[in-house]
Amino acid sequence: MANGDLAAARSGDPAALERVLIHSRQDLRRYAEYHCVINDIEDAVQESLITISRKLRDLRVLECFVSWTFRIVKRECNRFKRGRRMLSGDMITDDILPVVTPEPAEWRHDVAAALESLPVHYRQIILLRDLEGLSIAEIGDRLGTTREAVKSRLHRARALAREYLDA
Repeated sequence: MANGDLAAARSGDPAALERVLIHSRQDLRRYAEYHCVINDIEDAVQESLITISRKLRDLRVLECFVSWTFRIVKRECNRFKRGRRMLSGDMITDDILPVVTPEPAEWRHDVAAALESLPVHYRQIILLRDLEGLSIAEIGDRLGTTREAVKSRLHRARALAREYLDA
């Protein structure tokens, strides 16, 4: 995203604001997937985009935009979690984030080795889908190929990675 769009959006340009929000949405959704309950992801992203559009003029340093938006999403996720707890009657504590248990280091090394063993076109498709979170249509647009070809290549890439990991 160009800082020009961000500056224009902060100045009140509605077209620039729309471009900024559209560009930010996918990253905010991906971030919300780690911090929200599955049913609240889309709601948290929508509420965050509304908050961003209303409060963008108050952002003093444009370079902080991404971290600022992530904090807004995380706050929305926590708000939804509090709401669920109030509805369920569970006690509300300060410890509302789930405990994250890191996977063993050898798993990361095994997955990295499996990805490195793949041919470049298979590795690329897995990284676009599973790491960047792009949709099948977005991957097809980026690679200039059909949805069917993307699906087939992704299926084959995952099968090859699975074979490597099972060996």
